[in-house]
Amino acid sequence: MEMNSTNQPGKSSPSKEIDEMIENAVGWKGKVLLRLRILIRKADPSIIEEVKWKKPSNPAGVPVWSHDGIVCVGNVLKNAVRLTFFSGIKINDPKKIFNTRLDSKTVRAIDFHEDDIIDENALKALVADAVNVNVSKSFK
Repeated sequence: MEMNSTNQPGKSSPSKEIDEMIENAVGWKGKVLLRLRILIRKADPSIIEEVKWKKPSNPAGVPVWSHDGIVCVGNVLKNAVRLTFFSGIKINDPKKIFNTRLDSKTVRAIDFHEDDIIDENALKALVADAVNVNVSKSFK
């Protein structure tokens, strides 16, 4: 499932690291993260997968999807899988699927819970709009 990764000798690719995060996620969370990853990649086939913010409390790091800047990041939380959009305030959300971080001046996020139905078209539209926001910033 490797894609758009920067391989360095002796290091795992970001896509393989994300594969491992999905496999190691407890219970239903891995399946949700995998589904979100698939939808993100369908929304923008040229998106780049990265892993950032490795630290002692989270040695695996955080999966990040970028296209001319960070589009979104995924976090496996205690009771949810969260997808955070860094330019969320600038993204059109006509279906109102953003459900957390609504008071932030920049980001918006979606918490997905075990039995949630993912609005696939709405999520892909958010990703596409986030990419458009990033691309438009890079041309200014």
